[in-house]
Amino acid sequence: MKIAFFSSHSYDIETMERAAQEDDVTPTHELQFLRSRLDANSAKLAEGCEGVCLFVNDIADAAALRALHAGGTRVIFLRCAGFDRVDLKVATEELGMPVLRVPAYSPHAVAEHAATLMMTLNRKIHRAYNRTREQNFRLEGLLGFDVHGKTVGVVGTGKIGALFARIAAGFGCTVLAYDVKESPEAQSYGATYVSLDELWARADIVSLHCPLTPSTRHLVDAESIPKMKDNVMIINTSRGGLIDTRALVNGLKSRKIGSVGLDVFEGEGDYFYSDRSGGIIVDNTLARLFTFPNVIITGHQAFFTKEALDNIGHTTMSNIKAYDAKEELVNEVK
Repeated sequence: MKIAFFSSHSYDIETMERAAQEDDVTPTHELQFLRSRLDANSAKLAEGCEGVCLFVNDIADAAALRALHAGGTRVIFLRCAGFDRVDLKVATEELGMPVLRVPAYSPHAVAEHAATLMMTLNRKIHRAYNRTREQNFRLEGLLGFDVHGKTVGVVGTGKIGALFARIAAGFGCTVLAYDVKESPEAQSYGATYVSLDELWARADIVSLHCPLTPSTRHLVDAESIPKMKDNVMIINTSRGGLIDTRALVNGLKSRKIGSVGLDVFEGEGDYFYSDRSGGIIVDNTLARLFTFPNVIITGHQAFFTKEALDNIGHTTMSNIKAYDAKEELVNEVK
């Protein structure tokens, strides 16, 4: 089987080639690496490939899927957990293409990154770093607060959210949680489940860890932000669409929101995982966010650890072998 890997970077190629060799996927199967992001226009690059492997910002909408299918593609492998950019109805029902994902690769990596954003914002590490590089050792403007004793709201308590709750509890925080399904693991770390409105009202720090669905899109918006505490800190390492960015900017401008840490951004596909340093950001809301000293943006790197890449590689190879052997597809999205 020939498999085209879209949105491939050097670390993807190195990881996948190593995993394929260690798991005896090659030379039986041929891996073709493409730098292009998948969309309806680039789908033709996978012509003749029975499988394609996609990442978080590849667009597998109806048009792209039909173009892939016309070119011979019969299975989709996702080297990520999220599948909100895949039209599952078209893929599975219309075209009969199974979609396999990597459901969990390193929840510790993402939870730790969320905690890193929290502490960097609080203690102004990004600003202190720039100052000391210029031999400016003044402390004005760098005042933080004790995280110990604060109330942290965790929205979404899957594996990542539960681990973030554990980290917050380790700081000595009161942990509030909200999810449609309560997690015994999160509760074992001391999380108390409350309504979403109560979480907004009580949390000093809000961290988002839920998937992007129609019910969670713009969970943080012009209606929910006024319900939050003054000077609230908002962290998002999950999906950009959870936040209405215009409402976020307005909350920052009014000083209702004290600080924001984002590893994801709605519309990030046009920017993240590429070098745009020589160009101009035409997305006005993203450009505006960069002007706030109390906002930190990282380029969807929360997952990016050696352990996570290794797990992604080996799980992807396991999915390929299971599909090829017509075995049970344990990681199929249904």
